[in-house]
Amino acid sequence: MLTKRIIPCLDIRNKKVTKGVRFQGNIDLGDPVELAYRYYNEGCDELVFYDITASAEGRPIDIEMVKEVARSIRIPFAVGGGISNIKEMSDVLLAGAEKISVNSHAVKNPKIINEGAKAFGSQCIVLGMDPLWVGHSPAIPSGYEITTHGFRKKTGIDAVKWAKMAQDMGAGEIVVNSVDADGTRQGYEIQLTRLIAESVDIPVVASGGAGNPQHIAEVFIKANADAAIIAGIIHTGAYTIPQIKQYLTEKNIPVRKKW
Repeated sequence: MLTKRIIPCLDIRNKKVTKGVRFQGNIDLGDPVELAYRYYNEGCDELVFYDITASAEGRPIDIEMVKEVARSIRIPFAVGGGISNIKEMSDVLLAGAEKISVNSHAVKNPKIINEGAKAFGSQCIVLGMDPLWVGHSPAIPSGYEITTHGFRKKTGIDAVKWAKMAQDMGAGEIVVNSVDADGTRQGYEIQLTRLIAESVDIPVVASGGAGNPQHIAEVFIKANADAAIIAGIIHTGAYTIPQIKQYLTEKNIPVRKKW
């Protein structure tokens, strides 16, 4: 079994790390640079930075903040939020990121996935998706519909179909963030994550709902996720990354030891 990755997520709003439930009732939790360095020092495998209001506000990502975070860590670093063209992708990579996450703008203009993969390589292009359970229908056979703009807009696109399209267009990884589970700490959406993981051949990252190390173990074992994004459980101090990795090791789930 390949080593499973633990990836802290920094949702950024007004230059602060913030966390809510389904992007509602957000509370500011700290400085992005300080938290990035803390999690890097604790032994996380990668880091994700989302400028969560960039798309909704129709503005570019905060490049200066990306640079500050990148300077504080020495691990792979993915950045997303409002990235809509090759120039903005290039800016993010030059600012120190290794991966670019596209979400809402990729739904609007799927060609951005192919263009990014051709320009920078598939390993740089991450598709972020925010599926919502709507029930099975002819239009949405999986039962999960893609939403955009921080869960604010429905698209009529089936999540499994979108995952396959993204892979075909050159995405190197997919982050599956369940709208229903986001911020609840009740566990990842196992069914959704497994559906996506079984439909594509590229790595799938589970996101949304982690409340304890057992939830993380479950999404690796039951949904075959390649990595798990965590946020609230470490931002609030409920668990540390070493504690999480120790639990996974005890469950015979391979994880990278602290460098």
